[in-house]
Amino acid sequence: MHITLLKPSNAKQYRELMLEAYQLAADAFTSTAQERAAEHEDFWIKRIADPTSLSAAFGAFQGQDLLGTVALEVSKKPKTKHKALVVGMYVTPSARGKGAGRALIEAIVEYAQSNEQLFMLTLTVTEGNESAIDLYRSCGFSTFGVEPMAILTP
Repeated sequence: MHITLLKPSNAKQYRELMLEAYQLAADAFTSTAQERAAEHEDFWIKRIADPTSLSAAFGAFQGQDLLGTVALEVSKKPKTKHKALVVGMYVTPSARGKGAGRALIEAIVEYAQSNEQLFMLTLTVTEGNESAIDLYRSCGFSTFGVEPMAILTP
């Protein structure tokens, strides 16, 4: 398995993986599969290869197969451009427990550290998703708050 920064040529694979994520891990995302399936190809390309460099996405590959992903969205506002949000973290079920999630988080942290304007990464995780919480904690993230009813799912 290898981790790499995603490029526009990966947009189709990225879209397919994220639609799987929205379907199989609905409680982990604020978007739905139906909502994102309607997005134009430009949305997916911008998500992984933002020309403004305010976002980036990494993929975990086994050969040519995209097994996992994570993205980083840097704030555009002058007073908050020191922060970025980690989003879209997903590893396909067949690749879980094999280090892909940790490798993705380490890649995004390393990428953020290379940007001298970034001082803080934040992320959200659904309460009860203990494997994700354990991973994020082991990578240096800590809880700073709980938002009751942050997302509404069936």
